[in-house]
Amino acid sequence: MFTGIVEELGKVKRIQRGSKSIVLVIEAAKVLEDVKLGDSIATNGVCLTVTSFTEKEFTVDVMPETMRHSSLGDLKVGSEVNLERALRLGDRLGGHLVSGHIDGLGTIKSKKREDNATVITIEAPKNILKYIIHKGSIAIDGVSLTVANLDESSFAISLIPHTSQVTLLGQKEIGAKVNLEVDMIGKYVERMLGSKEDKGNKKSDIDLDLLKDNGFLLA
Repeated sequence: MFTGIVEELGKVKRIQRGSKSIVLVIEAAKVLEDVKLGDSIATNGVCLTVTSFTEKEFTVDVMPETMRHSSLGDLKVGSEVNLERALRLGDRLGGHLVSGHIDGLGTIKSKKREDNATVITIEAPKNILKYIIHKGSIAIDGVSLTVANLDESSFAISLIPHTSQVTLLGQKEIGAKVNLEVDMIGKYVERMLGSKEDKGNKKSDIDLDLLKDNGFLLA
């Protein structure tokens, strides 16, 4: 589990490509301070397991399922990546609860400056957009952000200068792919609402109208 607060930018040193998978060797510093074999490190928002490490780099395997649903396959030697170690009990939760399990890819549609902020609009598939709410949380390439605007095909987020400087999002160009992970609470709610009571149990009083009336969903 992660918070979506990026700790540092790493750099891809080597890539070993399989037919549907890759092995990444990533240069880093801060995330290696207390690393152990088997630790989880979010890499552009994807939870990956450390299989070996030195004082200056660590190695992770990226399996075919992860390749299909994330942008890690587009990485090249020299590419920078957002890195975050797994959350420890007792840590401050500065972002929101992020699993590191990517729901799919978005595409940067536009970028514009608004005073000290950079507003980025991202196109996303409908199966992802249905979980996004105005002022809700979303992880983009592993960065915890607040949804500033939303329509039927895209959503927008606003970056403060600090986030632009310490993560890759400020560097991304129009047309770039980004890893998206929606707030998991929405998926659990959908699952519970969609389950059918077929064993004589009392049907839940929670429905979509109740959630909308209480501000959990957009009308």
